[in-house]
Amino acid sequence: MQKLPKIFLVALCASLTSISMGNTQMVDENMTMGAPILRVARPSDDLEALKNFYVNGLGMEIIDQFKSHDGFDGIMMGHKGWPYHFEFTHVAGHVAGKAPSEDNLIVFYVPDREKWQAAINKMQGAGYAPVPSFNPYWDQDGFTFEDPDGYRVVLQNAKWE
Repeated sequence: MQKLPKIFLVALCASLTSISMGNTQMVDENMTMGAPILRVARPSDDLEALKNFYVNGLGMEIIDQFKSHDGFDGIMMGHKGWPYHFEFTHVAGHVAGKAPSEDNLIVFYVPDREKWQAAINKMQGAGYAPVPSFNPYWDQDGFTFEDPDGYRVVLQNAKWE
């Protein structure tokens, strides 16, 4: 996928594309953050299936991975140098389960129509069909895809203001 211009997490909005890497530090002793690096981390029962979805479908890169770190295996995906990434972990004997609802979303705003359509085509080419959004708002200018754990990713053809 081409460079996604912005990310939006339900209940957490951050304009990330204008962040320069030099501005990713805390700016004062009161923990007021400048432009933080965002890591979305969650457990999974199938790291390989997630790798296919996020790398082959969404076009992310494997940033790092680990095996048997205090019993955990993990993989981090995103784009090197970008201010966000995803970490998925698995520990033997623990069942992570599925998303608690169909409204657990990560939304990527892709305002360029051609890049957005290319992203949709890439997801479908990797074997992922769009699913109807729980909230019909996301179906107006976007497509929703469900990852192997039941969490949903929306590719929204709109500009985040």
